[in-house]
Amino acid sequence: PMKRFIQGEHRGQSTLLPESLDDYVSDTNPVRVVDVFVDELDLAKLGFDGVIPAETGRPAYHPAILLKIYIYGYLNRIQSSRRLEREAQRNVELMWLTGRLMPDFKTIANFRKDNSKAIRGVCRQFVLLCQQLGLFGEKGMNMHCYWSSKCQSCALKTQCTPSTNRRVRRWEHEAVLEEMQRRLNQAPEMMRVRKRTVEHPFGTLKQWMGATHFLTRKLNGVSAEMSLNVLAYNLKRVMKIIGTEGLLKAMAA
Repeated sequence: PMKRFIQGEHRGQSTLLPESLDDYVSDTNPVRVVDVFVDELDLAKLGFDGVIPAETGRPAYHPAILLKIYIYGYLNRIQSSRRLEREAQRNVELMWLTGRLMPDFKTIANFRKDNSKAIRGVCRQFVLLCQQLGLFGEKGMNMHCYWSSKCQSCALKTQCTPSTNRRVRRWEHEAVLEEMQRRLNQAPEMMRVRKRTVEHPFGTLKQWMGATHFLTRKLNGVSAEMSLNVLAYNLKRVMKIIGTEGLLKAMAA
């Protein structure tokens, strides 16, 4: 009776030639975006540890490999270092991305913990790329220029700015925020009430996104996690807008 069903290969069947991992990754697979994006980054300038290998000791994993693992993981709702370790051992896309390298969970976790500032910089780099691609709308943005010859002779100019000019950014409804801050300063207990009010919807939103609690502790670790979440969200949005191939061409340009 099994002859009437589609049959798979026998587990003990040997292959004559090794199969190419590239055959398993289509040209429009998002994992190719992760690969090109990280390869185009100046990791040393961003401040990643280990870009220049140590002259002594065991060889280390290049930061690009670990960064690719994390970006891929957050794109696919895999944030845990232990789960990423397992995925690197069995996930064909990750094998393609890392060249079959399989870091242990401690190495993966330490990378996120030790490179918080640099990871936040990676998130900013993608935002700058989106800006270059014209994906940000400027509706509601106005620029007002003010010039006075008295500024040059003002005794307080050095406290205002050491440059020849100064740019001040304000939202068009900034006065609303200033009024809110004034009320909070007069009644600090209002902030505690607000925290309790927003905690539940914020947690619900995180659950909808497939996220639970933050896996790291302290501000640096949580900032790195949040940056990876934001980067993954932005990557998905841009690929949805201009397509995977369009983003690949933009990053390679």
